Amino acid sequence: MKKVITSIATVFIATAMFAQTKPAPKAPAAKLDRSIRPVPAPAPMIKLGDIQSFTLANGLKVFLVENHKAPTVAYSIALNIHPALEGDAAGLASITSELLTSGTKTRSKDQLDNDIDFIGATLSASPTGLYAASLKKQNIKLLDLMSDVLLNANFKQEELDKIKTQTLSGLAQEKDDPDAISKNVMAVLNFGKNHPYGENTTEESVGKITIDKCNNYYKTYFRPNVAYLAIVGDVTLAEIKPLMEKYFGAWQSAPVPDAQFAQPAAPAKTRVAVVNKAGAVQSVINVTYPVDLKPNSDDVIKARVMNTILGAGFSSRLFMNLREKHSYTYGSYSSLNNDELAGQFSAYAKVRNAVTDSSVNEILKELNRIRTEKVPQDELDGIKNYLTGNFAISLEDPETVARFAINIERYHLPKDYYANYLKNLAAVTVDDVYAMAQKYIRPENATILVVGDKAELSKRLERFSPSKTIEFYDNYGNVTVNVAAKAIPAGVTSKTVIDAYIKAIGGDKVTAMKDLKTVYSAEIQGQKLELTTMQKSPNKYKMMVGAGAMVVQQKTYDGAKGKEMNMQTGKKEVTGDDLEALKADATLNEEMQYEKLGFTLTLKGIEQINGSDAYILEVTNAKGKKFTEWYDVASGLKVRALHTEDTPQGPMVQTSDFLDYKDMGGIKFPGVIATNIGPMPLKLTLQSADVNKGIKDSEFSVD
Repeated sequence: MKKVITSIATVFIATAMFAQTKPAPKAPAAKLDRSIRPVPAPAPMIKLGDIQSFTLANGLKVFLVENHKAPTVAYSIALNIHPALEGDAAGLASITSELLTSGTKTRSKDQLDNDIDFIGATLSASPTGLYAASLKKQNIKLLDLMSDVLLNANFKQEELDKIKTQTLSGLAQEKDDPDAISKNVMAVLNFGKNHPYGENTTEESVGKITIDKCNNYYKTYFRPNVAYLAIVGDVTLAEIKPLMEKYFGAWQSAPVPDAQFAQPAAPAKTRVAVVNKAGAVQSVINVTYPVDLKPNSDDVIKARVMNTILGAGFSSRLFMNLREKHSYTYGSYSSLNNDELAGQFSAYAKVRNAVTDSSVNEILKELNRIRTEKVPQDELDGIKNYLTGNFAISLEDPETVARFAINIERYHLPKDYYANYLKNLAAVTVDDVYAMAQKYIRPENATILVVGDKAELSKRLERFSPSKTIEFYDNYGNVTVNVAAKAIPAGVTSKTVIDAYIKAIGGDKVTAMKDLKTVYSAEIQGQKLELTTMQKSPNKYKMMVGAGAMVVQQKTYDGAKGKEMNMQTGKKEVTGDDLEALKADATLNEEMQYEKLGFTLTLKGIEQINGSDAYILEVTNAKGKKFTEWYDVASGLKVRALHTEDTPQGPMVQTSDFLDYKDMGGIKFPGVIATNIGPMPLKLTLQSADVNKGIKDSEFSVD
């Protein structure tokens, strides 16, 4: 079954290439001298336009920023709400907001989508608001659509079912995505499960979401008396006032509950937390803790400058250290978020296992350096120049300008806060940066969270814990016990595990196999594919990926030479390591040939896979590359495999579960292979398996 699995990465890459057009060649870029920082320019004057405001009788606060440079208009509604915890229905607010654009009392989802597309508009909803934009000439139609969505919500069970299915699909993608896992666990560790920012949507919580709960959330929190409506565009106050009354005046106000939550506390001392991802070759690191930094704090601009120096750009200290100096990672970054409930700091990197502890050490070194050493003036000037440019570019987005208008009212900012933003940015000093680092960079009160293979990492990370202990968590931040793999019973060896597997899938019929053809079907990004593999003893192999009648990719090995064809690059001869890989693929029932192929097998222990005990077998090929397989103790069947494939985007960890074995003429094959392509889940379903049908040698021709 390994042949099907090792082909999956190829399937994805082939499909991705098939779906994309080849980019035009670019002219060579001028070489960048990173030792020379940009010369700061004088802070330009920012003219956002006067913010005009009025309030409707129902309490809706309206803000208008006239902008007559382009014939467009944009509307942003923001709800100033602090909802109660969602509890066992986590994900309720997000799913409710998706239902808002799934149809109204006057329009079906298809009608709504068509009407939006017809006028070239944008209309989207979030748990805390609504956004819409179009050309000025479509303003009336846009307001009709926006108010219809907002005031005439009509949640239907069939639409909820679709959204829940899509949500579950997204959760399935996240299960094997270390970045998503890290985000989930970081939320729990920083904020706790009794804080709205510490709640995670799970398969179980999605199952608890009902139409009644969605309707209740909508009716409770989508109220005009807690809403701000910002309008940016080619309209005047005289035009807008009667339109707001017409389209939003009927929106009924009502008391809205305001949940209160305590400021989460950072750890009293550094702690180390690990989420196990067995067999992973990379680790995701987050050095993180909650912070108390409110949006209206005088520290916001100065703290942003400090964090940008530390880790918010390609010239930041974390990036230059971990990537440019040590080559530990493709990038290392930090974030320092302000929030009215609770902010968060995090320093991030994704690195090879072998340098995980070294990377943590360098991250902590940079955190301590910015706390203890004042930044040079030229470094500060370069960062301020960079932030000035980013701010100016952001003003081109009407959503940004609308958000500024709302923020001034919502967070009680000075009326000229954004008009003076660049002036205040330019005024940030070396001493300001030092003070912000002292206040908000707290490595001694951080959680060092690592998602990776605990067997490889735990001992290396102990040195960062004052108590020399490691905390272990599952993918959703639940505490787990660091249970070592169960001991191997006497008499059980790597050979007995493989022998039991061969017997379980067919015994003598497997050893008598001379040729094999399997066909699995799958769907990737909406594209239906068929994966066909053929093998013929002693050393012939063919793999084809088909989309309908079209062959997207094909690899063939005739026992001596190899050829590859794909839609992007055409045909080419396979050589070097790729040819060696094809030779291995040509081996029927490779598990039976591990010793002959020079593979080394190490039985590592027993652990539970899908609720049943399984032997952990580490396999090292003749070139030293390792992969891990799990074999069910009771049945002998292979139930999981973990491989790392090298791709142009870097190493890709591929975990595959073998499910629902089917007996096909006395030999068992997995009826379903549930695997992943990076963070993307993939389900392969067995269509056919033909054994000893006399595959002709001509099928393997490379000429």
